[in-house]
Amino acid sequence: MNSKHQASNSKWDFNFIKSSKYFYIFSLAITLAGIISLSVFGLNYGVDFRSGSNVDISVSKVVSQAEVEKVVNDAKLDQEANITAGSDRVNIRFPEVLTDAQVESLQTTFNSQIDKNASYEINTVDAEMAKELELNALLAVIVASVGIVIYVTIRFEWRFAVSAVVALLHDAFLVISVFSILRLEVNLTFIVAILTIIGFSINDTIVIFDRIRENLRFAKKQTHDDLADLVNKSISQTMTRSLGTVFTVFIAAFALLVLGSESIRMFSLAMVIGLLFGAYSSIFIASPLWLALRNKKKPSAAKPSKATN
Repeated sequence: MNSKHQASNSKWDFNFIKSSKYFYIFSLAITLAGIISLSVFGLNYGVDFRSGSNVDISVSKVVSQAEVEKVVNDAKLDQEANITAGSDRVNIRFPEVLTDAQVESLQTTFNSQIDKNASYEINTVDAEMAKELELNALLAVIVASVGIVIYVTIRFEWRFAVSAVVALLHDAFLVISVFSILRLEVNLTFIVAILTIIGFSINDTIVIFDRIRENLRFAKKQTHDDLADLVNKSISQTMTRSLGTVFTVFIAAFALLVLGSESIRMFSLAMVIGLLFGAYSSIFIASPLWLALRNKKKPSAAKPSKATN
């Protein structure tokens, strides 16, 4: 039976390869927007990646932002603080490192004006530590990508490895672009989210690649058209599993985003965005890219007619 007929019997009857150019254009458009945003605005680094002090305060009642602003002013802290309030947890981020005297003044004033039983968690990062954390975060992403290249090359071939890494970098960069465009805070939990996204994305990509490799064993011809049909068939055969896995994790990440605490809000948001991009790139970017590397478009070979018995 012709591979085109086999593909048409799949539950997901869609020509992924034929439509790949539109998805390439979509990804390039977001990438370009991200490059412009990063060039103009950069990233909104949290205290983890720049010097300063971050004060988390747990209180027994709901506190407004105006109340916290008054505390900061009365404590004679002249720094321009970034305040997040409106619940029973308050976050105050200072662009410079607080001295012991300033911390004591803040706590005394907060206890006297708002809640004497408040508990404090203070994280301070100096300039040297911030640079080290930034370097280590970049190194973690690079090491993960290199490890994936080696693994996929050994298990499959270099074309699969290149396609997988391009898809991973695509996912990571699009999440970074969204955070840059929306001016969302980038901290260590964001890096954890990026590494987690890479893990889920490569898992989906490997599932599709494994099916492509399996179908290649039974492919009698490997012209561009035949391989395109084979890739379409492989994606269709694994689509339900891929979407099911992503949807399950997406529900958990979305629940954390809506119901979780403020401290993991950016992690949850990065996960939600990254899971969507990861599923998208595994299907619409990685597999078509492998086909482009494997067999550049050529006129299909004429198929000899078989005499029927």
